[in-house]
Amino acid sequence: MTIDSYRLLAERLDALPNGFPPTTSGIELRLLAKLFSPEEAELASHLRLTLETADEIAVRMGDDPERLKKLLKGMARRGLITAGKGTNGIGFKLMPFVVGIYEMQGETLDAELAELFEQYFSEGFKDILGVQPSVHRVIPVNESIQAGIEVHPYESAAQIVEKASAWGVIDCICRKQKALIGEPCPHPIDVCMTLSTTPGVYDNSTFVHALTKEEAHATLKRAAEAGLVHSVSNNQKDVWYICNCCTCSCGVLRGISELGVLNAVAHSSFRNSVAEDLCILCGDCIDHCQFHAISLEDKIVIDILHCTGCGVCVLSCPEGALRLIQRETGDIPEIPENEQMWMRARANARKIDLNLL
Repeated sequence: MTIDSYRLLAERLDALPNGFPPTTSGIELRLLAKLFSPEEAELASHLRLTLETADEIAVRMGDDPERLKKLLKGMARRGLITAGKGTNGIGFKLMPFVVGIYEMQGETLDAELAELFEQYFSEGFKDILGVQPSVHRVIPVNESIQAGIEVHPYESAAQIVEKASAWGVIDCICRKQKALIGEPCPHPIDVCMTLSTTPGVYDNSTFVHALTKEEAHATLKRAAEAGLVHSVSNNQKDVWYICNCCTCSCGVLRGISELGVLNAVAHSSFRNSVAEDLCILCGDCIDHCQFHAISLEDKIVIDILHCTGCGVCVLSCPEGALRLIQRETGDIPEIPENEQMWMRARANARKIDLNLL
């Protein structure tokens, strides 16, 4: 492969707020070479975070606009960059590696890509997940919150679904990846949800299975009953996906379980509590907690630092002894209002100048 073109792209992706840190082995270059041709990698390394037409990109690069347009359209179709309607027509922009390029590879994921990603996860993901604000945040299972507590719309999976105008589901790429490396996950695979404000946007998609609003709510319920954790982008407005995650497969939650990054995902505004008069010490909640935040001594003990406030354990309690309650004010995470504010905060943490992107 042409190392220089992939190195340029890797450096460009690492300059984004999400990050794409280099590794000692250089596995990130092999990963990009699996996805991009050398010509595509060089072109992508020149893209910005704002939409530009092929003509505008060609002027900057001193290249042929028709040649670039063909390359850009092909890359957009394969989920390697983003295409959209800009002020001057159809534009193209750079997409982060995660969440972004990798998650769009559900239809192209094979054993080789799965192995490459696994190695990159082991060598490079800790540096992605350790930066604040986190890429993902947990939102609780609706039925798990104590009655009478106000729940903001951005903290409710059901309300996020209600606000959307189109709903879809795709197979979880994390569980597909783990299965391809011989470590299959027992959880359901068809529960990764995508949302849009544009009605009918998924109706003709070959990648997304369109859902009705009722089917979207049913998918949430099925995921919760399977013990999966709802997680979304770490911003209040314009949430366009709901991942239903587990620590055995999810790249973000594995950051906690395998890499030891306790703040790999932002916890919800709630934490678990136990009604000791109802608890029969059966231990079912311990088996269902993916974050090892519950232990049994002479009573059930909750480790508040490890509790993400997902509410999965609440559904498992046969006696109704568990409920999520509001965290103390100083322990409620600050959630950026929108993606731009998240990017700004993340860029500041990584000492990145967004004006250069």
